[in-house]
Amino acid sequence: MTGPEAAPPSFRLAYVPGVTPAKWVRIWTERLPDVPLDLVQVTAAEAPGMLRAADADAGLVRLPIDRTGLSAIPLYTETTVVVAPKDHVVTAVDEVAVADLADEIVLHPLDDTLDWPELPGRPALERPATTADAVELVAAGIGVLLVPQSLARLHHRKDLTYRPVTDAVESRVALSWREDETTDLVEEFIGIVRGRTVNSSRGRTPTPPAAKAERGGAGDRRKPPAGKSGKPAAKGGRGGAAGGAKKPAPRGKPRRSR
Repeated sequence: MTGPEAAPPSFRLAYVPGVTPAKWVRIWTERLPDVPLDLVQVTAAEAPGMLRAADADAGLVRLPIDRTGLSAIPLYTETTVVVAPKDHVVTAVDEVAVADLADEIVLHPLDDTLDWPELPGRPALERPATTADAVELVAAGIGVLLVPQSLARLHHRKDLTYRPVTDAVESRVALSWREDETTDLVEEFIGIVRGRTVNSSRGRTPTPPAAKAERGGAGDRRKPPAGKSGKPAAKGGRGGAAGGAKKPAPRGKPRRSR
């Protein structure tokens, strides 16, 4: 009697709000159609613990995080923007500096992932619990909010807008996983986010040398066609052939004799 069949492999990917993994998921599905990829959205604070508990194979996180037991590859950096009501003074310009917000109440939610050495502006009486709560307070005219641009888009409202803050700290998005669980599937996803092709040196199925030779690769130089003597056929000049061959008879209609 045989034992229970092993469960088919799958890949569980955690991602934090604002990060859009759709492109990488599409490439994964094309390359590994037999390995389902399950997406799990988590808060930025929950992501490191989820990875350490092996509740996800890898995660798209916002740096900085507690790197204990985790590996991380930075992927890209986001612009920081200030979210404000549409009639706010900052909307009169295309971009602002941190100093321009010195007299503003700047909301600082508890789930903020920006690593501020010093908070800009004036602090609110209380810190909102979440970025979503802070957006509601901005809409109520309580203050302004500084967030990565993707979060401003995620929490878009018709009565709010945003402007880039040129000298603000920025958010870095990274791929993270457990140091002791760099599996083949994790390597596959690393290759995808780094833009490796399927036939790259660390890809899944590199083309074997024999297949390259069959397609006429290097070392498969074909000889020119040989004549009856086994030597390559000589090239003839215009209107003639090599070896003194007779010229072909002229073409055209014969003239009638008068």
